[in-house]
Amino acid sequence: MDSVILKTAIRFLLPLLLLASVFLFLRGHNEPGGGFVGGLLASGAIALYAMTHSAAAARQVVRVPPRFLIGAGLLFALVSGVAPLFFGRPFLTGLWTTITTEGLGKLHIGTPLLFDLGVYCVVTGVTLVFVFSLLEE
Repeated sequence: MDSVILKTAIRFLLPLLLLASVFLFLRGHNEPGGGFVGGLLASGAIALYAMTHSAAAARQVVRVPPRFLIGAGLLFALVSGVAPLFFGRPFLTGLWTTITTEGLGKLHIGTPLLFDLGVYCVVTGVTLVFVFSLLEE
């Protein structure tokens, strides 16, 4: 596409869409959202950038090969499932811990967050592989 308006708009929209993607990812444990929807929004933002500029330019923005994202996401999901086995719990049982920080206060972090991060990475990676393959044809 060779639209000056869209090229200008995507410079402002890309960071906002990626921030909304992270918001959806973090919100997903207690309300609608999570890794799948956040990953789709992130890959949609990168796809818009790729359509306005080029697939090569979008690959430089991402900085990580999409296939690496897929592998890392599968590894995160596997670790979140296997970790409870070391504590005598069934596969994919949620483990939780509390971390206290000065700026954010008490954070409750668990293996479901790690699993969602894996889903986020896999969905983003797979979608970007499709988008880049279609745009490079």
